This record gives sequence, C-alpha cells and structure tokens, in this order.
Amino acid sequence: MKKPVMSRAPPLLLLLLLFLGFFFASYNLLTIVVRYRSGEASPDPVMGMPEARRMAGLMVDRLPFHVALTATDEPYSRWQCRIMYYWYKQVRGMPGSEMSGFTRILHSGSEDGLMDEIPTVVVDPLPAGLDRGYIVLNRPWAFVQWLEKATIEEDYILMAEPDHIFVKPLPNLARGGLPAAFPFFYIKPTENTKIIRKYYPKEKGDVTDIDPIGNSPVIIKKSELEKIAPTWMNISLKMKDDPETDKAFGWVLEMYAYAVASALHKVQHVLRKDFMIQPPWDSNVGNSFIIHFTYGCDYNMKGELTYGKIGEWRFDKRSYLRGPPPRNLTLPPPGVPESVLGAGERISFWEDTWLGEGLLRERFPLIFRIAVEVEASVTLVKKVNEATANIPGWDDGR
Repeated sequence: MKKPVMSRAPPLLLLLLLFLGFFFASYNLLTIVVRYRSGEASPDPVMGMPEARRMAGLMVDRLPFHVALTATDEPYSRWQCRIMYYWYKQVRGMPGSEMSGFTRILHSGSEDGLMDEIPTVVVDPLPAGLDRGYIVLNRPWAFVQWLEKATIEEDYILMAEPDHIFVKPLPNLARGGLPAAFPFFYIKPTENTKIIRKYYPKEKGDVTDIDPIGNSPVIIKKSELEKIAPTWMNISLKMKDDPETDKAFGWVLEMYAYAVASALHKVQHVLRKDFMIQPPWDSNVGNSFIIHFTYGCDYNMKGELTYGKIGEWRFDKRSYLRGPPPRNLTLPPPGVPESVLGAGERISFWEDTWLGEGLLRERFPLIFRIAVEVEASVTLVKKVNEATANIPGWDDGR
C-alpha cells in the first residue's frame, strides 16, 4: 500500500515568491532612505492632529473648555447672544474642536426670554450707581459670582463676548500651562507706566510683565481664573474711581484691569493673533477662529472702505440697539471677487495663474486690495444671515 503523496509547490514558484517579498521589502526601505536624504517628510500616521502635537511627537489628551460670556437682558445684548450661541453649536462638534459646555452669565439679576434657548446662569448686577454708566464693570463681578455658584465640569474656560462669531472649530489654545489670549494693539501698558504703577507697584515687577490683552477672548484654567477674578473686579472699580485712569483708559478700562490682575498673580498669557479678527481693520479671515464685530463696517458703492465716515453700505451692531437686525442683510457692494466652495471654503482665486499671464493679485493690485478689505465683512454678514435664517422666532423680539 502506497503512502499518500503530499503536494509540493514547484521550486520555481517558491523562488518567485521569495524574490517578490525581497523586492517589496527592499523597495520600501529604499523609499524611506531616499525621502530622508532628500528632506521629504514621511506621511504622518496620525491624521487630523494639530500641528503642535505632531511636532511634539506625542499624543496629547483632549482638553475641553467651557465657553462663558457675560450679558444683559437688553435687546442689543440678546440678539448678539443668540447669533453667538448658534455658531457655537455649529462648530462645537466639528473635528479639531475642544469646545464643551456653554453658559451665558446674565448679570441683570432676573431671568429673561432666552432662558430656554441658551444655557444661562443669573447673577446680580453691581449695586446701583457703582458702575457709573460703564456697564462693562459688571463683567468681572459677574464672573466672580458665577465661579462661586456654578458647577463647572471643565478645567478650562473660554471667556467670550456676545459679539463673537465662531468661524471654525476652536481647539484649546492654552497649552504648556499658560493661558492663551488675543493681543490688542490699543492695550499699551508700557506707554502708560505712570498710571499702571498705581495698581502694579515696582516691587511687583516690571511693567512689561503686563500683557497687552483684555479678558476676552482668553482660554484659561478655571483654578487660575478663580484667583484672578476678584482682583480683576477690585482693580476695575479702583480704576473707575480714579479720574486720571478713567480718562486715560476710557472704554477699555476693565481690559487693563484684567491684564494688571493677571500680572499681580504672576499669570502670563500666550499671545495668539489668530484667535480672532476684527473687521474692517482685519481684511481677511485667514486661519482665525473668531470674528469680533465690535467696529462698524462702512463702504461706498465701489466697495471701498470709508474710514471714519458712514458709508453708503454699512453694518454696525449699534444700528440695532432696540431690536435685532432683519433677516437677509444685503452684502457689501457687488464687484468684489469672492469664490466660495461648498460649506464656505475659499479657493485661492487671487493666488492662481489665469490664462498664463501671472497672478491676478499682481496684475490687478488695486482691485485685489479692495477685495481683501471686503472679504471679512462679507463673511461676517453671511454668518449673521445664516444664523438669523435658522434661529426660530428671530423676529419675535426675544
């Protein structure tokens, strides 16, 4: 009886498989060596990771932060809060976002018509007359009360304002133990040394220790804000009581107070110019996360910004003190090139070569300048229009 014969692969097939395996292994190794020598970076195996984390070579845990803003029950404040909250909801769940909870800190002392629409905590205003008509003095006092009475699950807080619109998902910019803040060009501690020394004496440190910031936008650890907030409130009141300081700092007084209070607690901020833009002075959105529409945007019908003059076309939040702006606001004057894809992603219209005759921004520099000046305003109005079109009951005066 013959033993069963086991089938064997032909020697030629085995040699071919060995050759192919050796070839692909050698090819992959050679590719890595060539890329390394040529300076070409190998693909990042972790997709969608923020650049700072990739550069560190480490996977950093997500650091969620709570979004908080102070507000009044006036119509002017309410409609801004509704738009701001709408855009918070749109970007909160997007990739790259570390935004978590949200609170509107209402410092009017009583509930209003937005309690069911926006997560809100009611706190008391300053005693009558103490703000001397400067309503913003209530901001630090509101944060002091909120931090004492609320249960905040997140370890970080973004201090925001009603006139902020989120244009992209916001990560936690406070890394390495330092809070993150936007640098304001008009906050100049070193040019106001005499006044600053009233609140930040020499023994505390150099005036350059004081960051050129306000309290918003700022992402900061909750534990640090709990220390800073009472000092911020007290310095704000002291500055308002001092005629020289009040005259010098004016409407940005409580911003200086926050900067000084932070320095007194040895807290310095990472300055992030990409935190937000402020049209019309910032001409395009770029990589910024927030549009701050604190200034009026005025243009003539040629699409030119009319500096210091009311334009033929304008968008200014102060035009709507008694009620919300209407739906479907008109965009800035036509004739401004703007290319938009899908969900609003711009293509590089001005940076492309058309008809083989060079970049359009170089061929038509005047039109390019007008275009980029209007871009941020166009984006702003489009964001306002989208929000007002989708917020239920926009016209009911809530």
